[in-house]
Amino acid sequence: MSDAVAEAPEAPVKSKKLPLILGLALAIAGAGGGFYASSSGLLFGKGESEEAHAPATEPAEPLPDIAFVEVEPITISLAGNTYVRHLRFRSQLEVNGAYREDVALLLPRIIDVLNSYLRALDVAEFDRPEALTKLRGQMLRRVQVVAGQGRVRDLLVMEFVLN
Repeated sequence: MSDAVAEAPEAPVKSKKLPLILGLALAIAGAGGGFYASSSGLLFGKGESEEAHAPATEPAEPLPDIAFVEVEPITISLAGNTYVRHLRFRSQLEVNGAYREDVALLLPRIIDVLNSYLRALDVAEFDRPEALTKLRGQMLRRVQVVAGQGRVRDLLVMEFVLN
């Protein structure tokens, strides 16, 4: 009986690499086909056609009458509990075009107001994520009070470096 078991023909060993190679080839073909379908526009609309690149026939809306007045950079030393930090602040004021000269004339007062406000701040206030947004709103309000209502539209922060 032992001879019968020993002489039985062995089953052929199937290659285990064939399904892996076949699966990999199908995955690459599927990825390539998906990329082509989405980039050519077959999948999600027209894609890059002549209509998408055609120039707009409607004229653009004209920009409002605005001007920008540059505020001189301000460097302020902020005293903390154990160290001194410096703030470098540079901004521009967006003004109505008719008031550009008026606001430029008031720049010394505007710089004084910004300088006084920034010096009065606590160093810990700069560490919060929403600090710049809050500071920008507070500074804009003070500038509008100095310049007069309707003259300054916005305060644009060009540089805000704390080190």
